[in-house]
Amino acid sequence: MNGVRHFLLALQFFTRVPVTGPLAGWVGFSPAMLRASAAHFPGVGWLVGGVGAGVLWFAQAGLPGVAGALAAAALSTIATVLMTGAFHEDGLADVADGLGGSADRARALEIMKDSRIGAFGAIALVLALGLKIVLLATLIGQGAWTASVALLSAHVLSRLAPLFLIRWLPYVGDENAASKAKPLAAAIGSGALMVGVAWSIPAAALLLWSHGAQHGLAALLLCALAAMWTARLLMRRLQGFTGDGLGATQQVCELAIYLALAWHA
Repeated sequence: MNGVRHFLLALQFFTRVPVTGPLAGWVGFSPAMLRASAAHFPGVGWLVGGVGAGVLWFAQAGLPGVAGALAAAALSTIATVLMTGAFHEDGLADVADGLGGSADRARALEIMKDSRIGAFGAIALVLALGLKIVLLATLIGQGAWTASVALLSAHVLSRLAPLFLIRWLPYVGDENAASKAKPLAAAIGSGALMVGVAWSIPAAALLLWSHGAQHGLAALLLCALAAMWTARLLMRRLQGFTGDGLGATQQVCELAIYLALAWHA
């Protein structure tokens, strides 16, 4: 039953899905529980990605042509953003502002704590969301089913990557301030990491089955490379991860999967 509680706590923390009333009382809360709930981050991706895939499938059926594909991709993206409250997009914008705004580590961390969005963050959001919509529209052109599976799988697999950052990189946020990653500051254990992997294996298998071995493996490889690149960037510039860095990693890995699947050699 602890696994169910941890999953529901992850749902409460990482999405806007209401876990309230008696259910919230049954789930409970403690910093240790919230840290354990990170293992179910990919599990949250099944719900968020499932909603986005459903919207994509329904919208493309009634919106023909290239413009329709773009509209369906935009609607599915809006749905996933609403599901998470733009939690990860906000992290991407903050990282872009911090790393783009100053070469000094301390100043970059200070900028990332600022709730206001700057030029670098706005540019990063526009480019990331625009690229996401275009790539999803391209995948719709390959078939509604494959596009829906791509979206679902990408939301699961891209949420596995941040767990490796939590496991292996030091936390460099301000532990005395309100932070997205404050409860996750302590590294998660190998067991929790394996729970995240267990959530992700069916998504990887679904991706390989629906898109074929070549494109499926390319997507998994590019996702892994994107995660390693993001981890290296955070270590080089910040000497560790922050909550914003985890969100940025999820976004970069999601885009990497779409790019690999949309690419035709």
